Amino acid sequence: MIKLGVVMDPIETITIQKDSTFAMLLEAQTRSWPIFYMELDDLIVRDGQSFASMQALHVTDHPDQWFQKGEKETRALSDLDVILMRKDPPFNMAYIYATYILELAEQSGTLVVNKSQSLRDTNEKLATAWFPQCAPPTLVTSNADRIKAFIQQYHDVILKPLDGMGGASIFRVTQGDLNTNVIIESLTQYQHKTVMVQQYIPEIVKGDKRILLINGDPIPYALARIPPKGDNRGNLAIGGTGKGVELTDRDRWICKEVSPLLKNKGLLFVGLDIIGNYLTEINVTSPTCIRELDNIYNLNISAQVMDAIEGIVNH
Repeated sequence: MIKLGVVMDPIETITIQKDSTFAMLLEAQTRSWPIFYMELDDLIVRDGQSFASMQALHVTDHPDQWFQKGEKETRALSDLDVILMRKDPPFNMAYIYATYILELAEQSGTLVVNKSQSLRDTNEKLATAWFPQCAPPTLVTSNADRIKAFIQQYHDVILKPLDGMGGASIFRVTQGDLNTNVIIESLTQYQHKTVMVQQYIPEIVKGDKRILLINGDPIPYALARIPPKGDNRGNLAIGGTGKGVELTDRDRWICKEVSPLLKNKGLLFVGLDIIGNYLTEINVTSPTCIRELDNIYNLNISAQVMDAIEGIVNH
């Protein structure tokens, strides 16, 4: 029997029909694994040992009453076999401090998914720089002149912050756009904040594909998130529409390129974002789309995640 902890956003606030963490918890429960619930503020360090004020959790796939929590009790994180780190961004200092606390649990033998150090090391946008052969032409800088030169070279680009999520603060800029200066000033905070600039990929109209990898192996289907009319962003959080698609040969090639490094870094559950032929993001903090793909293709992706976890814990 595996004792499973989960660090997540308040469970009261989730939408269970779309929540991948909830899908994982349902699967763990079917295996009779005890589940212990934590939020970031529940994590504690005392004299070099990590603890948490945690609650036993029971989940039910029902839209009106989807969880029951027990009384809070303070326990060592090392009492748990596995901890799912599923706190959504923002990736701020509170998040980083939490990974240090979880890393103490790792040193005591607890498996953390995904690995604490790798969560800190893997910026979800900048990590594409490790795979330039897979990515579109990309510039990372805070310098306005360099950004303008990139726009002049490629004529049509996307600007985005390195710490955003859900499509927030993503701008499309074309050469000659009168808003160029103010967009650059706003995103870079007058050249004090580093941003990413990428060549615009017209295939976004067919969807921003989310591909899920479990221990480096891709699910054979992706969720193409198609932008709503009048928008360049496919994020479901801002009204994008999800459509199931099979992986292309190019998709599988990108997965093959990325997989060895992900496995080496202990990134067991990862979401790749691919537009057209290009890798645009590597999501490691709390990848989603499990429930959507399960429903479209009658899959049980969470079972594959838990099988991978079980194999590591029992190795």
